[in-house]
Amino acid sequence: MLTPDSIKKLEQKGRYADSDGLYLQVSSSGSKSWMYRYQIEGKRREYGIGSLSKFTLAQARKERDRLRPKVKAGIDPLTEKQKNKAIGEHAKREAANKAMTFEVCAEKFIDIMETQWSNNKHRNQWRNTLRDYVYPVIGNLPVCDIETAHVRECLDPIWFTKTETARRLRQRIESILDYAIASGYRQDRNPAIWKGLLDKTYPKPSKVMEIRHEKAGTEKHHPALPYDDMPSFMRELIKQQGVAAKALRFTILTASRTSEVRFATWDEFDLERKIWDIPKARMKARKAHRVALSDAAVELLESLPRDNLFVFPGGKIGKPLSDGGMSAVLKRMGRKDITVHGFRSTFRDYIGEETGFPHRIAEFAIAHGLSDETEKAYARGDLLKKRFKMMNAWAAYVDSANTNVTHIKRKQRA
Repeated sequence: MLTPDSIKKLEQKGRYADSDGLYLQVSSSGSKSWMYRYQIEGKRREYGIGSLSKFTLAQARKERDRLRPKVKAGIDPLTEKQKNKAIGEHAKREAANKAMTFEVCAEKFIDIMETQWSNNKHRNQWRNTLRDYVYPVIGNLPVCDIETAHVRECLDPIWFTKTETARRLRQRIESILDYAIASGYRQDRNPAIWKGLLDKTYPKPSKVMEIRHEKAGTEKHHPALPYDDMPSFMRELIKQQGVAAKALRFTILTASRTSEVRFATWDEFDLERKIWDIPKARMKARKAHRVALSDAAVELLESLPRDNLFVFPGGKIGKPLSDGGMSAVLKRMGRKDITVHGFRSTFRDYIGEETGFPHRIAEFAIAHGLSDETEKAYARGDLLKKRFKMMNAWAAYVDSANTNVTHIKRKQRA
């Protein structure tokens, strides 16, 4: 048997028996720990009691004596220890999950994801919709306890009145709960998924909006100017003064989005090659886009001063044109019936109905991805060279009320 004095003298690596299965284990580094060896169901087992610094000889013997009756009763102390540890860890996770409310989880998710959101408006929409429609209802609930009934409690009040907001809100709740599952905050399936769950409860958002617009007699898409009216509109637009009016003309000539034009900087343009390179950070699809500039677009750019970072600067130094700048031009012209974004539809309608340019070239021009897999297989590049001809045809048409350019019909081929 071991004694306190003999233990102090033990320095050589090995196992030293005390009694009734208790051993002192000395490692090569000189550290000492207690181990209880026993046999259960014919199998030799080793149970680590702890280091000598934590258990004296008397304490180690006491722990061994606590374990021996369990072994005699057929209970494996090692298995029991592992089971208790698992139960303890599970209890800790459960407690942590209960403390992880939906609001806390949502804010953690947004903090992570907003690094890839370049648009402040997008960030604000996320936080504002959650603040207004979700947090008051389920913000304080543990994210592990959220059920479909809770999700519906958030969506029911606005699904038929603010359908687009409700559609996006459902997607945001689903993303947050996906993050909660991936992070181990909840184990159950996502109660906010659409297909196979909420689509059995709510009608499709597109159908709801379509019916509502039909009843109200309004347009469900961005109101667009009919392309037949485009030349006369451009003639009136050219008469307008100011940076915003020039930005709107450039937006129409390039069939671009408002934000792409507002934040355009001079270093993105190669006027000699007639190319505008928009970085992916400013594109809706997060994919860099090259714009083929028509001669009219290049002429417009060459007429602008270059004393600012932005091609179309705002009223404050170092700031771009305001978000509502181009819309204000339309209001000034008395055109509350159309939107800036709608000019992209005008361009697409004209190209599709009045020219022979292929569908995929027009889609590339407005930075729309091709949906057809066969088209994707053949359209490896961005068809930039072919787009120059199309954009010049578009510019010639929109300016036809100001020039002697004739309307280009389907005889035009790419």
